Amino acid sequence: MPYLDVPPAMVERVVCSITAAIKYQVPANIMLAVAEKEGGKPGLENKNRNDNGTYDMGPMQFNTVYLRDLAKYGITAEDVAQPGCYSFDLAAWRIRGHIKNDRGDIWTKAANYHSRTPYYNSIYRSDLIRKAAKWQTWIEARFNTFDATAPAPQPPQPQLAAQQAAPQSVSVKPTQPEVDTAAHSLPLPTAADSSTTPATPEQLVGFTASVKTLPVSRVSQNDYRETVQPLQFNKAAADALAAVYGRVKLR
Repeated sequence: MPYLDVPPAMVERVVCSITAAIKYQVPANIMLAVAEKEGGKPGLENKNRNDNGTYDMGPMQFNTVYLRDLAKYGITAEDVAQPGCYSFDLAAWRIRGHIKNDRGDIWTKAANYHSRTPYYNSIYRSDLIRKAAKWQTWIEARFNTFDATAPAPQPPQPQLAAQQAAPQSVSVKPTQPEVDTAAHSLPLPTAADSSTTPATPEQLVGFTASVKTLPVSRVSQNDYRETVQPLQFNKAAADALAAVYGRVKLR
């Protein structure tokens, strides 16, 4: 079993983040980095109110505005504020939705968990990358990993496999990737799921014994540069400018 050399107070956050990352197929180092950045505690009380009067709650700092959207699923403030792994499952579900559906690189998408406003997203994104790099090193020293953002390996072509086989008759079975990273819909975690989620450090350490391979997102130097969206040529606007200023070459 991997040795979890983290302070006892961090055990729940680390293992809940790892198991949520596996369950909802998001890079574990990103999940751990978001959980560290949010740094919340169980409970409804939070003195750090936002400028718009909203506030965050629970271990993963769910904003009260977002909770209004979750109410239709029967998810309450008490659900996301409770101790245990439920809020981490819900956060992983949210991060997966951002990675699947939002625009930009994976770091900008993950930072949408905090804010879609470019200024705040950029600040959060930069620190998220630094923390994810640290957690990537920590994870890879203790677990087998695979790059969740890399294309899944393709099985060999049957013709090629037949050519490489020994002369005697051998049945060749195409190999499949160990982990299926194809995007598919996963259900929203419900508050009822928390009843079977380990909550004490002893239960959590036992729960992680079954972890074999963790998805991660490799951090490279290029990741620190934000993806620049390509400029779109607007022919109608260009024609309108040409009609006013004449067809002159702009320097």
